[in-house]
Amino acid sequence: MHHAFISKFLSSVCAGLLALSAMSSAQAQTTLRVTTIPEEAATEQVRKFTPLATYLEKQLGMKVLFTPVTDYPAAVESLVNKKVDVVWFGGFTFVQANIRSGGKIVPLAQREEDTRFQSVFIAKTNSGIKTLADMKGKQVSFGSQSSTSGHLMPRSFLLQAKIEPEKDFKRIAYSGAHDATIASVVSGKVDAAALDITVWKKFVAENKVDTQAVNVFYTTPPYFNYNWSVHADMPADLREKIKAALLALNPANPEHAEILKLNRSSRYIATTPENYKGLESAARSAGLL
Repeated sequence: MHHAFISKFLSSVCAGLLALSAMSSAQAQTTLRVTTIPEEAATEQVRKFTPLATYLEKQLGMKVLFTPVTDYPAAVESLVNKKVDVVWFGGFTFVQANIRSGGKIVPLAQREEDTRFQSVFIAKTNSGIKTLADMKGKQVSFGSQSSTSGHLMPRSFLLQAKIEPEKDFKRIAYSGAHDATIASVVSGKVDAAALDITVWKKFVAENKVDTQAVNVFYTTPPYFNYNWSVHADMPADLREKIKAALLALNPANPEHAEILKLNRSSRYIATTPENYKGLESAARSAGLL
């Protein structure tokens, strides 16, 4: 009798503690932590993603905290170690994070533009550089070493054209970000460089670069790129809510149109890990994985 009473008492205490811990873990997730690869200056990242963070707060009914990170590897580590909940990855950083986490990264959505993304190669218009082959013996800049559009894919297309950067270029620089890449060509620090086509188009549209002086001499074939990713350990209902919120952004709604414009996107669409298999093979054959 006595024994049964104790075990019953203990099991009810345990149930109570379990309920308490379940409650506190549900309460703990009152803030969604978001970061992005630093493809441009931190101020620009904040400008670009704050309206989206505000939109997500409304849609999810929770606080959304946007924290810029210093470099691409930091964005990878922060999601792998669950220091943040949602990351805007490039295709290559997604592949790296997925490998580092043992296949635990879930890509939720990508921009329509990311299904057929491209890189551009730029040079001074009076440099005599008109083809990829003309870059031989020259000083060339990529973006971050972990950048899809600023390094992996340009390198991959150079290798296909039988150009080996380490052997054929006089010097290789890594600028760290696409805006810095443009600056390095404009200032004459390097002769030619590769970067994200949408950043280039933005600079041209905003008259931040004189295309009489510096312009595109080669545009790559298309490939899959950026996405919003979460860790597989995120509760499925929250994951689905975030995905639904991204997919619900409608260019016909003026407030949404502004968010999409800042994200250089016509709209968000669903994506899957399979979309990034080609990038993974490109990274392996370029010796980057």
